[in-house]
Amino acid sequence: MFNFCIPFVEKAREKEVDLEQGEEELEKDVDKDKDAPKIEDVGSDEDEDTKDSTKKRKKMVKEKYMDAEELNKTKPIWTRNPDDITNEEYGEFYKSLTNDWEDHLAVKHFSVEGQLEFRALLFLPRRASFDLFENKKKKNNIKLYVRRVFIMDNCDELMPEYLNFIKGVVDSEDLPLNISREMLQQSKILKVIRKNLVKKCLDLFTELADDKENYKKCYEQFSKNIKLGIHEDAQNRKKLSELLRYYTSTTGDEMVSLKDYVSRMKENQKHIYYITGETKDQVANSAFVERLRKAGLEVIYMIEPIDEYCVQQLKEYDGKNLVSVTKEGLELPEDDDEKKKGEELKLKFENLCKIMKDILDKKIEKVSVSNRLVSSPCCIVTSTYGWTANMERIMKSQALRDNSTMGYMTAKKHLEINPTHPILETLRQKAEVDKNDKAVKDLVILLFETSLLSSGFTLEDPATHANRIYRMIKLGLDLCQGIEEDMPVLEGDEDTSRMEEVD
Repeated sequence: MFNFCIPFVEKAREKEVDLEQGEEELEKDVDKDKDAPKIEDVGSDEDEDTKDSTKKRKKMVKEKYMDAEELNKTKPIWTRNPDDITNEEYGEFYKSLTNDWEDHLAVKHFSVEGQLEFRALLFLPRRASFDLFENKKKKNNIKLYVRRVFIMDNCDELMPEYLNFIKGVVDSEDLPLNISREMLQQSKILKVIRKNLVKKCLDLFTELADDKENYKKCYEQFSKNIKLGIHEDAQNRKKLSELLRYYTSTTGDEMVSLKDYVSRMKENQKHIYYITGETKDQVANSAFVERLRKAGLEVIYMIEPIDEYCVQQLKEYDGKNLVSVTKEGLELPEDDDEKKKGEELKLKFENLCKIMKDILDKKIEKVSVSNRLVSSPCCIVTSTYGWTANMERIMKSQALRDNSTMGYMTAKKHLEINPTHPILETLRQKAEVDKNDKAVKDLVILLFETSLLSSGFTLEDPATHANRIYRMIKLGLDLCQGIEEDMPVLEGDEDTSRMEEVD
């Protein structure tokens, strides 16, 4: 409960009393106070007293009393009309409120009237604090007032966690002054205030988005908060999706919105394509985007770890599904000739796919002909509802992860081969001659491990893969003659591999 003290001061005022009563009070006051007020005779005219002897004589005395006094007569800035407040005044108040050395980036000053009445003044900082996502940090920076009386500055129910960078004050007219923290947690009034604050914050971001330069500064600092909001706040997910900005395969160094992406989609394009990864350069050079870039289809680059969580909740935008180019079942716009050619290639390489699956066994779910590759021989894709390679990397890097559950969540890998690549065509021919050829087995495993690395996965046994690469280097340098005893034994086979026989 909160107790408040009202300041009282001693004041003096003049009071008119009868002469006899005044003399009695004067005698008492002389003993108490030497500076007692003097008695002034109002009716000093003797002629008047003689004419009206019945009229009582009066006098004026000073009376001391205690009274409440307003010490701070400055009107709170949030109670004033926004039109009468300058940006400098907002800046001064923001700095005094937050101890920030920089001015705010944007401000939202509003009042709500009706069944519920409150005023609020919200500030968007210019930069994020270094401890923005620390667990021990207080969850919001909104100070709560009730009828201009300060209540608390850490009311968790005022603002969701993803908006914890917003700073300001809220002054309610409906909450009781002696409210406790337990009562606040159950207060319906506070829930309505919270809903209005979130709505006004989103309006503030939307207004700021019209100014590209300032919004770019805001997005660089608080993009993680917006994406966290998409993951947590289902009610406002649609509005938050309008605030997202991404690099794409066609925009270079400029970040664009999903609305801009949709406006540039081709007529026969049904989906929004995206790829997740560590860096912009890595995803731009990925084998997964080869076919799309060749066909002129724009691909969104999602290069922040939180994008993996964000896109799990944001499954569609403006009626268009968000489709990962690293997962199986990728549908690309194709004409009838391309579809016919694709079916022919599938039949042609059907036997090789079976042989590769038998060689790799439990390392992969299946082998299939790809429609997304152009210059790369093969790639590893994941199941539609499984983890991507980037998500698997993120989960493995968690310091407090539970290893017992990793096996259930690890992505199911599918190997897709490029039927137009000369390596795969030569491998197909060798497999048809002798599917038990040891060179074919080694080449398939080498292709698989290399595609794991290029697709963003990690190797279970990097040393064996390194030995394969060293063998290839020796073959290229003609160092294999006379040193066969030094060649590593691969795949548990006692006989030396015949990879050196491959031309």
